[in-house]
Parts: sequence; structure tokens; C-alpha cells
Amino acid sequence: MTTPPVGLRPVRRALLSVYDKSGIVELAAALSALGIEIVSTGSTAQTIEKTGVPVTPVSAVTSFPECLDGRVKTLHPAIHAGLLADTRNPDHVQQLEELDIKPFDLVVVNLYPFNETVASGAGIDACVEQIDIGGPAMIRASAKNFASVAVVVSPAAYPRIIEAIQLGGTSLQVRAALAAEAFTHTATYDIAVGTWMTTVVASEDLEFPRWRATAWKRSEVLRYGENPHQDAASYIAVAQDVGIANSEQLHGKPMSYNNFIDADSAWRAASDFSDPAVAIIKHSNPCGIATGLNIDEAYNKAHATDPVSAFGGVVAANRMVTADMARALVPVFTEVIIAPDFDPKALEILKEKANLRILKLPVPRPGRKFESRTISGGLLVQTSDTLDAPGDSPDTWQLVSGEPASASVMQDLEFAWRACRSVKSNAILLAKHQAAVGIGMGQVNRVDSAHLAVTRAGDRAAGSVAASDAFFPFADGLQVLIDAGIQAVVQPGGSMRDQEVIEAAQAAGITMYFTDTRHFFH
Repeated sequence: MTTPPVGLRPVRRALLSVYDKSGIVELAAALSALGIEIVSTGSTAQTIEKTGVPVTPVSAVTSFPECLDGRVKTLHPAIHAGLLADTRNPDHVQQLEELDIKPFDLVVVNLYPFNETVASGAGIDACVEQIDIGGPAMIRASAKNFASVAVVVSPAAYPRIIEAIQLGGTSLQVRAALAAEAFTHTATYDIAVGTWMTTVVASEDLEFPRWRATAWKRSEVLRYGENPHQDAASYIAVAQDVGIANSEQLHGKPMSYNNFIDADSAWRAASDFSDPAVAIIKHSNPCGIATGLNIDEAYNKAHATDPVSAFGGVVAANRMVTADMARALVPVFTEVIIAPDFDPKALEILKEKANLRILKLPVPRPGRKFESRTISGGLLVQTSDTLDAPGDSPDTWQLVSGEPASASVMQDLEFAWRACRSVKSNAILLAKHQAAVGIGMGQVNRVDSAHLAVTRAGDRAAGSVAASDAFFPFADGLQVLIDAGIQAVVQPGGSMRDQEVIEAAQAAGITMYFTDTRHFFH
């Protein structure tokens, strides 16, 4: 004999009040066929009535009409006592009998479309009308009383609840799970309303509001974190549809924690360019980055930056991946490839690599926005470092040494400056023909970064240009680049010893520009 589920409760009476009518007619018909009394509100009741399914209007239960343009419908003891009564408690049962109130066993509610209304650009009054009051009150009351009531907030759960009722009722485990979903649903809704009120209605014209909250929904549990002894999971920000977390995986093994980190860095780097661009990332740093006349050329140039380090890298392209690019990539061990789209033939070629993770991310990287980083006990928030500061345009650069750069050299300088932003500080990037040829990253002093960039470039350093993400504090770092044969350099300037650095450049006869803009990346 099968043991019944713990806390199994039959459903005799249901309250239905939904804005999203998807599946509600079918649900009501199924409940009615099982002999369940249906109580409903406003347009939900009208929708159900039109199908011939018996329904009791809320006003018949409360003996009070809906009023204030529908703002008040369910905020009444005859409703909320039926939701909050713990039917395990004899005193609660007795009080319901004395008050002639019947309990509810099932509550199906979804909320007014507040987010959609705000996103549509509607005015404040229209948005305020979409702040649901009765809905969240019913959801929270029912969720609190999950020992006695099952609460459903999503049409996706209708088939599951019908099946449970057909098998005899809802178990305590099912009701607890539904209640948890309900509370996260109302919490997410309140975050949206609170954020809107803080930033729009009661805005103090602050770039950084006094209150900040985000709702996150778990996407998947990962095999492990940065290292095998660390547990990890990925989460998606609710109400956001851009970024690596929302990409579509077309092929390959599940993404790892480190894959996500590097994929985000790669997509950020490739998205910094309007020309066809490819970035190859290892440990959050570019080991190859280039632009080209087409995406095939960009990939080949990026791979040539450092073919040894490209092994096991993450590749991002800002254009559709072509069959030619796919053929060039397949012989190289690559963990992940991200692009806005893939030519069908390219996809066929790439899928020959069983473990290659292929991510499609058609939405371009968003423009200027906030980004955050957790620290122990808190959160740091800043606007994203995008390449739209005044100093990012070569038209604003100050020539402090040598002759003005030729058109081709200026193209390389602009490329190097944009590419350098994706390199962890201290960052030095050498470039030639709109491709990185040597990258020095993440060192604790700029001299070591210069040595690393020159070493990786080898003979290619001669005649290249250089970019530094921050000023040279002394002339020694610049001298390393001069000795390697660079012909021009771009850097922010702003050091106490700028004159010393300028004199070193002038003595070597190289062109140097100051941007007055810094791009640290920690």
C-alpha cells in the first residue's frame, strides 16, 4: 500500500485572480470538473463565466462591491481570513464557523504588469495604477499559510497543480515549494517598484541612489568554481536580457565558472570595436586581439598575437562567424567561442569539436551602465568603463613629442588604445596593423609590464606602437619600449614626472600623445 504524501490536503475551494489570463480558462474548467468551488475577481470571473464554468464573484463573498476603479476588491476579512486560517488549529476553524467564512485551499494569482508598463515609457500615473496591492497581499497571505493553502503565481504551474489535485490534493512539500516561489515572486515585484520609486518618483537626482537591490534567479549549478574544491552556481539578473548569462549555448560541454568569467571578458573586449574584431582571452586577459576587413582576417591576426597562449582560450567575435573563421579555429584547442551569430556551415564545422562550447549572443553589449563588485560586507558600484570619454577620441589627444602620426600610425595608436582597455593593469599593449603583437598585463609595476609586452612581441616590437592604460611614473618603462624599437606611444599623462618622460621620448625621436583619460582594469 502506497503511503500518502505528508500533509496531503484535498482542494475544495479555490480563489482565482489573474492579470495574465494564459491557461486560466483551462484551469477553471479542470477545477470545476473536479467539483471545486471557484471564487474569482473582476475580469478573471468574467473570462471564466463566458465559458459556462460556474464562478462566485468576490463581491458575493464579501457582500461589498469592487470600488475605486478596482483598487479595492479582495482587501476584506471574508477573503483574507479564508486565506490565513490555519485549518490545523481548532481555534481558527471554530472562528471561521462563527464568522461564517469558508477557507480557501488553492489560490491562483498573478500581478499587474508593472515592469512592462514602466518599460513602455508610460507616465507616472499610469505606472502607479499598475502597482498591484491586492494581488501581493493575497499571495503573501496564502504563502504564509502554506500549511493549509497552495498558492500558484505562474501559469506554467497549472498542469502540475491539476495533476496533484487529481491524485488527491497537494502535499506539504508541494505547498512549501509553491510558497517559496510566491515569496520570491512578490519580493522581485517589490524590488522593481522600489527601484522605480527611488530613481523616478522620489529621485534626488543622484547618480547613485541611496537604495539598490537586484533579484537573481539561479540558472544552473556548476561543476565547481575557480578550483575543484569550490562549489559554484550561475544566476541571471531578473528582468535583464543582455550579457553572457543570457547567451544561448548551441553546442558543447556545460559552461564552467572560469568559462563564464573569461567569456564575459572576451565579449567585452570584442565589443569595444565597430570594425570586425576578435578577442582571445586567457585568465581574463587578452592574449590576442585584432580588427580586420572581415572576421576571418581579424581572427587570424588575433591568433598570431600569441599562438602559444591562445591554446585553451576563449574567443569572442563581434560579427557572424564564417566558415573560413571556423576552419581556422578548429585546429586550435579552444574552450568557448561567442558571437552574435554563426553561419550554418561554420556551425557544422565547429560542432566537429565535441567539447567546444558555442555561445550565441545576438544582443550587443549594452552601453554605459552601472557595474558592481562585491567586497566583504558590501558592494562597490561604478559606471562601466566604456570608450566614450573625451580622451578616447584621437581628435582630443595632445602631441607632446615627435612629429604628428601618419594616418596609418594613428590607426594603430587608436586600435592599441581601445584594445589596452581590456588588459588588466598595469597594462602595456604593442600593436601593428590593427593587431596586438605583444601584451604586458597584471604586473605590479609598469616596467615589468613593458618588459613582458616586448618579450612577447619579439622582433615584431620594432616599428610597432604602444599604449599604456595609465601614465608612466618614470621614464624607465617608456625606455624599455624605446629600446625595443617602438615608433609611437599613447598614454594618459598626468605623472609628476611627465616632463622626464616627455624628454625621453623627444630624445629618442618618437611620437607620443597624451589622452588625459585613464583606463585602469583591476
